[in-house]
Amino acid sequence: MSLTFISLLLIGLALVGYFIARAKGRALTALPGGTARTGTAAVHSRPAYHGAFVALWVALPALALLAGWAVVSEGVIASRVLSTVPAATRPATQLDRDAFMSEVRGVVNGEIEEAFNPDANPAAKVYVATKTNYNLLAGAAAAALAALGGLWGYSRLRPDFRARTAVEKVVMWTLILASLVAILTTFGIVLSLLFESIRFFQKVSIVEFLTGTTWSPQTAIRADQVGSSGSFGAVPLFWGTIFIGAIIAMIVAIPLGLMAAIYLTQYAHARARRILKPLLEILAGVPTVVYGFFAALVVAPAVRDFAVSLGMTNASSESALAAGLVMGIMIIPFVSSMADDAITAVPQAMRDGSLAMGATTSETIRKVLVPAALPGIVGGVLLAVSRAIGETMIVVMAAGLAANLTANPFQSVTTVTAQIVQLLTGDQEFDSAKTLSAFALGLVLFVITLLLNIYALAVVKRYREAYE
Repeated sequence: MSLTFISLLLIGLALVGYFIARAKGRALTALPGGTARTGTAAVHSRPAYHGAFVALWVALPALALLAGWAVVSEGVIASRVLSTVPAATRPATQLDRDAFMSEVRGVVNGEIEEAFNPDANPAAKVYVATKTNYNLLAGAAAAALAALGGLWGYSRLRPDFRARTAVEKVVMWTLILASLVAILTTFGIVLSLLFESIRFFQKVSIVEFLTGTTWSPQTAIRADQVGSSGSFGAVPLFWGTIFIGAIIAMIVAIPLGLMAAIYLTQYAHARARRILKPLLEILAGVPTVVYGFFAALVVAPAVRDFAVSLGMTNASSESALAAGLVMGIMIIPFVSSMADDAITAVPQAMRDGSLAMGATTSETIRKVLVPAALPGIVGGVLLAVSRAIGETMIVVMAAGLAANLTANPFQSVTTVTAQIVQLLTGDQEFDSAKTLSAFALGLVLFVITLLLNIYALAVVKRYREAYE
């Protein structure tokens, strides 16, 4: 019996407890001094809250027990299985034990028809029997705990019992825990990046990393080249990220996004706006790998042919311009949506006053609406930049992986995210400076993106305070 099936049974028991307790809550409203319709005269809480209170006491303790068992079950079952293996052939090290148990699980799940280790096949039978028995014991304990919780919750139901308060406290703590998940996840990401980056900077100078102009981490895997000057100079990666994501892409996205927002808010008919705005925002839902295919198969050859027509004999199909153009198209909805909201939020009185003074529609847009909405527009642009500099697939497929420090848009460049993918692809040793450099790059990118988002949100907040 699987833990998932047991969890579903517990949820079913909780539903049964809910209906039983709700029925008792309805009976309480019919007592002398109560009101059958609302129960507000003598009964503190509605019947639904009585039912929810009992359902929570049925489900939460039992599910918490199952969650705890799910965390430790594999270790307990593995220990039991290994104890049945003959001592002469029993794995000695933790690595060997993990490999043996992986083989056992493969046989159990049907991923492996015949195990390489002869002890794995009989151990697989022990694994299945042990897991089934232990899960049954855990399910029985959870069912007993659910029954006790339900009986205790049911005994608490009285006309003056504050079931609503108790249920709302559980909901409040659930929301608090849900919000803590995001906070703790961010905290864990920062710590993991920070610790691994510190290990990297113990091998390579931080000054070299931030100011060096030669990026060649492959040469650092030999003993005579670890820490060699310039091998981990990340300036070309930072420049490629800015060149593609913050310059070329923004040159495309800002004018097109802003003009699209102006048209949709000031010129488009209501029917056209209802059609065009969702179509424009579809661009935000297209997977980035699809943009990468489009960049590699359509835009990159066109950019190369254009470079050849300009007289460049060594034009490459991988270029910063191709990646930047497609990335700019990808983030148009970010700029357009924020600009649309900012322009719409400008008070109608400002527009009417400008038109009343004799200004044309275009003059009102240029001299009144856009300046008034500028904080919101800037906030949208900054959010779009932070989205662009974190893009990977388009760069990998259209810009290449060459770490060139160049301002020529027709040459191949690379970005921080593309290099992180390259450094962590395949089997890697996490003790070498080559692999650890990916964490240092990730830390720098995280800090830059975080600062951009903080500044953008600050700008948007000031804008909202001015017009809401």
